Parts: sequence; C-alpha cells; structure tokens
Amino acid sequence: MVPVLAPVGAPGGRGWLLRLVIAFSFAQGAVSMARPAVSYRALSMGADERAIGVITAVYALLPLFVAVPLGRRTDHGRCAPLLVAGLVLISAGCALSGTSGSGPELAAWSGVMGLGHLCFVIGAQSIVARRSAPDEQDRNFGHFTIGASLGQLAGPVAAGLLVSGQGDEMARTSALALLVSAAAAAVSFTSLWRIEARTAPDAPASPRSAKVPVRRILRARGVPAGIFISLAVLSATDVLTAYLPVIGEERGIAPTVIGLLLSLRAAATIACRLVMSPMLRWLGRTVLLTSTCLLGGLLCAGIALPVPVWGLALMLAALGFCLGVGQPLSMTTVVRAAPDEARSTALALRLTGNRLGQVAAPASAGLVAGVAGMAAPFVMLGALLVAAAGLGLRTSGGTPEVPPPGTAPGTGTGTDTATGTGGDAEPGSRPAPARDTS
Repeated sequence: MVPVLAPVGAPGGRGWLLRLVIAFSFAQGAVSMARPAVSYRALSMGADERAIGVITAVYALLPLFVAVPLGRRTDHGRCAPLLVAGLVLISAGCALSGTSGSGPELAAWSGVMGLGHLCFVIGAQSIVARRSAPDEQDRNFGHFTIGASLGQLAGPVAAGLLVSGQGDEMARTSALALLVSAAAAAVSFTSLWRIEARTAPDAPASPRSAKVPVRRILRARGVPAGIFISLAVLSATDVLTAYLPVIGEERGIAPTVIGLLLSLRAAATIACRLVMSPMLRWLGRTVLLTSTCLLGGLLCAGIALPVPVWGLALMLAALGFCLGVGQPLSMTTVVRAAPDEARSTALALRLTGNRLGQVAAPASAGLVAGVAGMAAPFVMLGALLVAAAGLGLRTSGGTPEVPPPGTAPGTGTGTDTATGTGGDAEPGSRPAPARDTS
C-alpha cells in the first residue's frame, strides 16, 4: 500500500518541499555542470559531432529499461531510498567521467550518471505527487521544478568557468569540472532528512494493490499528450545543453560565454515558473501549453541562424521562458489523468518518454549535424516543439479546467488558479492527502 501520510499539525508543513527543492538544485546542478564538461572532455579526445551525440544518448539509454519497474516499486513503497541511490550514482558517474580515458568509457559513466538522475527524479516526483493535495499540485510541481532550473542556472556557469583551453588543457580542466560536479551532488545528502512523510503508527494494514497495466495507463486521456510534451521540451533542453558548446566552437564563442548563455536560459525558466500561477489564471492550461510550445519551436529553429551573441542571448532567454511551462504542467497532467494507484508508474512512464527523447534526439541531432551541419538539429527540435503544441490542445481532455477553490461549480473562470485545479477533485481521484508537520 502507499504509505499513509501523517496528519496536518503545526506550521511548517511544507518544509519537506523546501528541502526537496534544495536537494534537487544541487543534484541537477551537478548534472548540468557535468554534461557540458563531458562534451568538452570528448572534444579534447578528438570526438566529432556524431560521437558527442552517441555519448549524450547513452546518458539516457540505461534509464529507458528501468524507469517503469522503479515506478511500480515506488507506487507500493517508500520514495526516499531512490533519492539516496540516485545521488550515489550521480556522484560516481560524474567523478568517474572525470577520470575516463576513452570515448566508450566516458559514455559508460555518463550512462551511470543518467541512471542516478532518473532514480532521484522518480523518487522526488512521487513524493510531490503523494504529499500534495489536488489544489496544490500545480504550485508544488512548479516549485519543485524551480530546483531543476536553479541547478541548470548554476551548473553551466560553473562548467564554463572551469573549462578552458584546447587539447590537453581542456582535458585537464574538464576533468576538474566533473570532479567538482561529483562533490556538488554529494551536498544534496544534507537536505534529505524527514523529506518523506512517515507512516502513521495506527494506520491499518491493507493488501498491496494489483498492478495497473501499462496499457491502461497509456490509454487514459491526457497521459500520452503529457508524455510527448514533456519529451519534446526536455529534448530541446538536452540537445541545447549538449550542442551549444559545439555551436560555440564553430562560431568562436568562448566556453565562459556559452556557460552564461545556458544559465540565462535557465534563469528565464525560473522566472517563468515564478509567474506560472498568474499565467494559468489569465490564459488557462491549454492556451498556455500550446502557445509556449509553439513559440518555443520557432525560437529553437531560430538558433540555427548566424545571429550575433547578443541576439543569441535574447533568443535563449525567450526560449527558456517558453520551455519553463511544459515540464511542471505535464507532471500535473499525467498525475491527474492516471489511475490513483499507479501515479508513480505514470510519472515513470513520463520519464521513460523523456529518456527516449534523450536517446533519440541527441543521436538524431548528431546524425543530422554530420550531414547538414550544426544548424540542422535546432530546426529539428523546433519541429518537435511545434508538434507538441498541437498535442497541447488535447491535454484538457485528461485534466479538465475547473473553478478555483471557493468558487461554486458553474460560476468559475474555467482556468487554473494560483494553487492548481480548484477545490474539487475530478471524479475518481484520491482524497486530498494530509500533510505532516515536518
């Protein structure tokens, strides 16, 4: 059974969310620092665009096969052990990437890093879904993803400051950046205390629920659209992180500037998530998802143009703002559309889609770049985001927009509020979980 959450008590019941955001910031910062450093280390070994595409894809390959089993385990057990396992694997993958001496070895440790990131994210997202009442989901998932954006803001800047030179010097400085990223991941351990609600001592035991078939989860209206939108947004972010350093090398942009550009994109994503609640009130979920995916696709394709650095900065800032919408809203979409007893599995399927995109997009980007040049992958990603915009019109089918809390049915605005979906859960949804006093 899913662990029973302790009752609401004294103030400070959302301290778990703050600690989770802090832990996620350091974990994501470590990965965001390591991934460009891996690209630079591969370049120092003489790797070309195709090889970098393969190394980037391996990061997501192993997680493809374990996401659903991990999600099923989390549906019927505790989430916190996955956080610990994930941080151990991230730290090990970063450190060992820094000591690798060949492309295949670098790819293998990149895969370990990806597996660790998957474990951490499945556990963390499941905690947010489990501990958030229906009217808190948009807000809590939005705050949770701010942790990722903070990491994406700091990581590339740190990598850009540490990596420098060419050849042997780049190999040495990229190794240093990878070792520093391993230490950053280890810092996350300090924020994991009391992050998961404890089982109530008087909770009655109940038999474990039967497993919900994956096909049934995927047939729930709203789940496939949410998965694809998440895949498209993450693929754009992922390829941008991996290939902007290559664009910089091609256009003569220094690694420090590339790091600042990537961090500018992350800062714009944070700004987007800070104002997501009013945007949901003004536009509603469907319009917000569709418009940001469409504009993001156009901006992503625009990176292929030979614009000056200041123009690239403006485009990346606008792109980061648009990409900030897709991830938190796709999490909420999948959680609400999925059967109550399979929410962690549904989130794991969403992450499987993400990892599939992280395997296919960089590999395709490497192939396209080798044939048509470095501008082509960004056009490809733009088309992917435009397709996601079309599917964004269907997300309301699984997550109907309902009146805000305190509004009588039939008199609401029809849009999501600052706190999420409104006072009433959709039919068949789980009652609002209680929060503990941690």
